[in-house]
Amino acid sequence: PEHAEAILLAGAMLENQKQFDLATEAYAMVPQSDGGFFAAEIGRARALQGAGKLDAALEVLNGQIRRHPDQLSVHLALADTLRGAERWAEATAAYDTTIGLIPQPATAGYWPIYYSRAIALERQKLWDRAEADFRRALELAPDQPQVLNYLGYSYLERGENFDEALSMIERAVAQRPDS
Repeated sequence: PEHAEAILLAGAMLENQKQFDLATEAYAMVPQSDGGFFAAEIGRARALQGAGKLDAALEVLNGQIRRHPDQLSVHLALADTLRGAERWAEATAAYDTTIGLIPQPATAGYWPIYYSRAIALERQKLWDRAEADFRRALELAPDQPQVLNYLGYSYLERGENFDEALSMIERAVAQRPDS
């Protein structure tokens, strides 16, 4: 019980087995003083969401944000949770805050945040902002197949940039032919 890494592993295993209530209990055992506490709270929120308790998951994340407003990982978990719940406008606002916390200059590891916000924006039909975020994700990770694929097909659906769209899709397929 005093070994936070074992608790985190147990929580993740329980989540994978869809034992969300047990996973929630496991994650709650990690003390606030432990370095793994934020990971445990994010896991607890994920398990609560898996159990169909979205409001409780959001409260866990918002509680951590109130106590630790500069913790990027918790803001990102909130944004991802809202996006998963298809609460696009709220997710966009949460991604905006998360992006504001990214150390500058941003490195390649931050591309998923821009990509995720782009999806939330695209779902709200805010194409100009979405396209800018897809492009920013590609600046950070130029050959990222998920971004290339999503942006390429978005262009095709919009009837725009056919040559560039085809090139993006071909590059994505070359990297992940079975995807």
